[in-house]
Amino acid sequence: MSELTPGLTAEQLDNVVEQLEAGLHEPVRELLDQVHPAEMASLLESLPREARSQLWELVPPEREPEVLPYLHDEVRTDILREMDHEEVLAALESMDVEDVADALDELPEALSDAIFASLDEDQRRRVQTALSFEDDTAGRLMSTDFVSVRKDVTLAVVSRYLKRHTELPEHMDAVMVISEEGIYQGKLPMAAIVMGDPEARVEHVMDVGADSVRATATTHDIAVLFERRDLISVAVVDDSGHLLGRITVDDVVDIIRAEADAAFLRRAGLNEEADLFAPPVLSVRRRSLWLGVNLLTVFLAVAVIGRFEAALDKMVALAVLLPVVASMGGIAGSQTLTLTIRGLALGQIASANVRWLANKEVAVGAMNGLIWALVVGVATLLWFGTWGIGAVIAAAMLVNLVVAALAGVVIPLVLHRLNIDPALSGAVILTTVTDVVGFMSFLGLATLFLL
Repeated sequence: MSELTPGLTAEQLDNVVEQLEAGLHEPVRELLDQVHPAEMASLLESLPREARSQLWELVPPEREPEVLPYLHDEVRTDILREMDHEEVLAALESMDVEDVADALDELPEALSDAIFASLDEDQRRRVQTALSFEDDTAGRLMSTDFVSVRKDVTLAVVSRYLKRHTELPEHMDAVMVISEEGIYQGKLPMAAIVMGDPEARVEHVMDVGADSVRATATTHDIAVLFERRDLISVAVVDDSGHLLGRITVDDVVDIIRAEADAAFLRRAGLNEEADLFAPPVLSVRRRSLWLGVNLLTVFLAVAVIGRFEAALDKMVALAVLLPVVASMGGIAGSQTLTLTIRGLALGQIASANVRWLANKEVAVGAMNGLIWALVVGVATLLWFGTWGIGAVIAAAMLVNLVVAALAGVVIPLVLHRLNIDPALSGAVILTTVTDVVGFMSFLGLATLFLL
């Protein structure tokens, strides 16, 4: 049994890299024998591609099906492409149906079709069912491994039925209850089977109408449901109520982790970068788009500044203070933007409460604007010894913070309506708005009243 640790240490990673470079494979094999498959996957993802291939050759074949589900999609696809057809088939035959479906969906079509045709009939049918659903839906995420009974039997019958199973599904907290037609009726908790009266009928102790989700529900909605209701598992049904499978909390933990990773990447304008050691060309293609978009927005801001070149030539203080207004507006706007995106993600924002949210954020922007306009105005007066510049920058800051607050609400709502991820592009648009409004208000007011 491997020691329960949060992951491999940096020292262990250094040792593995050095041992692979020196051709010392035996110490690496000993380490792999001691760690959990999740740590193996983390180690593979932490290595450059050449070293990753060397390490994968050292993973025992019987442990490959345990490691593959823990790998990020891109890394897993690269490894599967390097394996022989027989090796891939042997690994997939021991994996859960949902993991097999994900793996086949990522492989080239010719290879995927060949492997799919090599599966046994039962596994092929179950994989086909999973692939019939869209990615990131309950039907794609669910496990079809579950135990079901009818409600007219006794707990003693259920207990004997379970004992006849040589292996029960993982993370099984309840037995599913269905009708003769396969319609989902509810759950029979394992505690009720163990502690209940053996002669009691299932219908008298079952959790009638326990939580279920449609197979078309999004994985995000499922994660929110588990979080709000503290669920351990949930049944997955079709539009007619027939039981198709179940989703357990370990699946939802993976969803939450993936969403957190994606949100972190989107803050930098990246929508996918799972492989830290992806080829440079691939990384350039992913990152260049938003660099280009950002360059266009910068030129827009520069164009605004260029309109007031004469004012900047006459009063150097304007150039010195110019970043202050834009920066304060950017920070204030990003605060509102973050809260709005979070509200959209949690389903807390609808057309009925948008006006209240906008009014509240504008009020916050106005109050913050008044406070910091006064602070910056006084600081500018003390610095440059003239009240005119202090008054102008104070007014510009007030305007920009109010506009930033409003933009922080409107931008993500508009992008969401257009089916564009606001977390990916909202910050770029917001920065453009606050820069343009900040420069325009500050330089415009200075041109009107000081020159």
